[in-house]
Amino acid sequence: MSLKNTIIILIIAFFFAACAPKLLQPPRPVYVDPGDILFAQAEELFQAKLYEKALAKYTEYLSLFPKGRLTDAALMKTGAAWIEILVVLYNEGKYNEAIKQANDIIGSKVAGINIVRTYILLGDAHFAIGSPKDAVNFYILALNKAKDPAKEPIIAKINEAAGQLGTADIISFLTQLKDELPAGYLMYRLGQNNAEKEEYDDAEKILSQFIERFPGHENALKAQRLIEEIRKKGVYSKYTIGCLLPLSGPYESFGRRALKGIELAMNQFCSQGIQPAVKLIIKDTESDADKAAAAVKELFDEHVAAIIGPIFTAESAALAAQDKSIPIITITQKNNITDIGDYVFRNFFTPMMQVHALVSYVIEELGLGSFAILYPDDNYGTTFMNLFWDEVTAYGGKVVGVESYNVEHTDFADPIKKLVGLYYEVPEDLKTMDILIEDEETGKADDISKDAEENKEKQEPEAIVDFDAVFIPDAPERAGLIIPQLAFYDVKDVYLLGTNLWHCDSLIKMARRYVQSAIMPDVFFAESSSKQVTDFVAVFEQTFKEKPEFIEAVAYDSAMILFQIVSRPDIRYRSSIKTALINLNNFQGVTGLTSFDSNGEIKKRLYLLRIKGKKFVELEY
Repeated sequence: MSLKNTIIILIIAFFFAACAPKLLQPPRPVYVDPGDILFAQAEELFQAKLYEKALAKYTEYLSLFPKGRLTDAALMKTGAAWIEILVVLYNEGKYNEAIKQANDIIGSKVAGINIVRTYILLGDAHFAIGSPKDAVNFYILALNKAKDPAKEPIIAKINEAAGQLGTADIISFLTQLKDELPAGYLMYRLGQNNAEKEEYDDAEKILSQFIERFPGHENALKAQRLIEEIRKKGVYSKYTIGCLLPLSGPYESFGRRALKGIELAMNQFCSQGIQPAVKLIIKDTESDADKAAAAVKELFDEHVAAIIGPIFTAESAALAAQDKSIPIITITQKNNITDIGDYVFRNFFTPMMQVHALVSYVIEELGLGSFAILYPDDNYGTTFMNLFWDEVTAYGGKVVGVESYNVEHTDFADPIKKLVGLYYEVPEDLKTMDILIEDEETGKADDISKDAEENKEKQEPEAIVDFDAVFIPDAPERAGLIIPQLAFYDVKDVYLLGTNLWHCDSLIKMARRYVQSAIMPDVFFAESSSKQVTDFVAVFEQTFKEKPEFIEAVAYDSAMILFQIVSRPDIRYRSSIKTALINLNNFQGVTGLTSFDSNGEIKKRLYLLRIKGKKFVELEY
């Protein structure tokens, strides 16, 4: 066979071999890891934002395959699922639940690389529920774990939360942090806090320390500018006190009396040789509200440190002083005067103080329980009536009778008779009621109404005095007319209680026989056995040839308080004067121990006086 034929035969054979059907081989089985299936299910749930179900699947994977191929990934995704759950809770306003669940995973493996986000969420949740201190704590933990690019937003959160921290909390953080990164922000915030509260001494000190410790801080320039603003606020004449008094107009006499007390205080204070001497700038308010407000602005331009007064136009002056941040000690009973602002103080006894002193003494010391009130139908009388009634009730006593009277009248028989049950007559039908008595022997009824009527006519109705004391809040001119009439209508053997207006010799002259043992409060008692009072009275009488009364005494004490404060070396700002007044602790003045509460209201123990013979005597209580 030739080579050609041989090649042809081989080609044909190859062709048929290629076209012949192949034998099928069974497929090799593919193994699928059950852990992979479980992880894939978890991933699918996570992508669908079903985070709690996804978390359950990831947790199941970690439980079944602790050393599986995807263990690390499952651990990471578990933490991510927790974070997303916390985010959902936070967005739904479930802050406490978010805090609880976040605390549960802190310190566990699942927190892992998500620890920064966990701390931030904890901080956000605490800030949302009003716990800025806890918020700052978690933000600082987050900051310490974060890398540089992520620190800036955390610092912003620290700044925001620190703005709501109190001074004590910031100082606590600064003690722990020392020179760590957040310390600079907190220290600057502390200086801001003090400046906002007008505690300028502390603010300047803290901000200066901040600049020294953190000269390159981003807030260093702001701190320097704030220091300069604070120092501008210190531009005032430290030893100059302004006085607002009605030296003309309807209340001139009160203003003149107050001025005597203030001038005496200045003379006595300056005689101690304290340098530099204090200076007074006196303005006449003319008892006019607009002029009083204008006078405050004038005193501000004259750089006074503080103001004493006014007496009768206190509200307008206090508003202007608060606006200018000038401490002002008003001498007024004006309601809620200190609510105007933190620079407004009152050194004067209020109706509430008088009522409290009276009621507490007669109930707790004398053991009285029932009271009547006879009051003038005007603003003064109504105010005291309501206060007295409320205070008696608060102390467990009873007010069994209350009557008012017209201030234009001089005959007070009607209100007194109403108070003791004598005003309304017995009805005629009760007066003429027939009384029949049946005779046992005859069975006839005898009419004895005539005899009974004759007996009734002989009997005068008796006063019903069912109270232990009667309170009469009025001036001595009317009280002196009322008290003898009380006795005329058999209101006897009861305590007579009045206001400080009763502390007047004219009351004794008008009703001496009937007013014995009457009790009243007052803020000053010239006959007190206190050495400070006797010395004050002696110098006052020697200087002005007359005896001081309560207006002079209150003005004297107010001036002395301010003179002592402005002369202290640590007082550099008006805000420091304000703080010193709030912190004043039992200043020993001629009107007794004096302090102010945090609202600027006076705290003082009043004198209680009793009439004995022709004079007033001090009660010990």
